[in-house]
Amino acid sequence: MLLHPQMLFRTSLARLLSSERDFELVAECSNAVEALESLQDKRPEVILFDFGIWQDLISQARDAGYAGKFLAIAEEIDAAHCVRALSHGVAGVVLGCDSPARLVQAIRMVASGAAWVDQDVIQFLADRYPHHEDVRFETLAEREQAVLRGILSGLTNRKIADRIGASESTVKATLQQLFDKTGVRTRSQLVRIMLADDAVHSNQRS
Repeated sequence: MLLHPQMLFRTSLARLLSSERDFELVAECSNAVEALESLQDKRPEVILFDFGIWQDLISQARDAGYAGKFLAIAEEIDAAHCVRALSHGVAGVVLGCDSPARLVQAIRMVASGAAWVDQDVIQFLADRYPHHEDVRFETLAEREQAVLRGILSGLTNRKIADRIGASESTVKATLQQLFDKTGVRTRSQLVRIMLADDAVHSNQRS
């Protein structure tokens, strides 16, 4: 489902999405009201929407029983706002100026259950991690921290393995250790719990 208030932008995106063989665009909406009405008889895997309305859209869509993924399009990245949105269920944020190939990649990543996190957001989190008293992060082994950073970067297991100089099976085993320690089952849940914890610590410091 595509949700964006600007018709020209929305039409261009719809044409792009329709050209992908493995994508099916089930609805085009200009506002949250239209999207929520469409959700009464359509259940898209991913809702691609304007970042500016995430607070209204997420809560109402969840109340309506939607269990799919949310991928936001932002004009610019405000790391703090992105962290807040990610911790409330947005699976990723892409920039309106990103390339079509990058957008398609983000949609596929989010649909597969992974998170799509911009480098500015990753740096925002990295700057805060050393100041945390977060037991779950601070007690992680060096390899676990490296794998976690790769996940926050939206990398696949193979790419994480290449980055840290380990085998893909080692990355999978380390990922399972992270799941066990945090009590989650998926990569996206792991990202959200780390982002949610960051928001809690941010509020405590303010």
